Amino acid sequence: MTVYDMADGAATPPKSKYARLKMLFVLLVCASPVIASYLMYYVVRPEGRRNYGELIDPQQPLPQSTATARDGSTVFLPDLKDQWLLISVSSTACEGGCENNLYVQRQLRESMGREKDRLEWVWLRTDNKPVPPALTPALHEATVLSMDEATLRNWLKPAPGQQLEDHLYVVDPLGNWMMRFPAQLDAKQARKDLERLLRASNSWDREGRIR
Repeated sequence: MTVYDMADGAATPPKSKYARLKMLFVLLVCASPVIASYLMYYVVRPEGRRNYGELIDPQQPLPQSTATARDGSTVFLPDLKDQWLLISVSSTACEGGCENNLYVQRQLRESMGREKDRLEWVWLRTDNKPVPPALTPALHEATVLSMDEATLRNWLKPAPGQQLEDHLYVVDPLGNWMMRFPAQLDAKQARKDLERLLRASNSWDREGRIR
């Protein structure tokens, strides 16, 4: 009786090889948001600190809380995820630099051009008073919400020596506060940061939310 040895390194059956490639493809698709986030936080932030805004570490997720829209409806804050959020904070009276922050938010969003629907500008108010009529026309494309001030201050934090109302805050599409722009920001530098973030996350966020 003749015994034939199986050759070393015998070829993998075609069906088995196809199944393995298919499994790797599925895993890659499932992991793409994680890969994108690593690119955003580690490639977008190379040595030498190219970013103008201060990166928040660890990132802080949207509170498991509700806010009130201008029409009186209730919004569950984590439902705001899936888009980039550019946030300002103040009382409804909009004193100090509030009006300037709202103006800068709108201008930054408009400067994104075709990508602007991926960036939602949000005004978080610390009370439920009526919005001043003079501000209403300028807020047409803004998301204006009122929320509990204690919850808000427990989530967002100003830089040392600054007030919460002094900054603009960036929340990523996963719902994490991840960047704080300096008080009295340089809009051109802030725009560069936003452009890099949008470019890095091109495949894992959604376009404009229907209000």
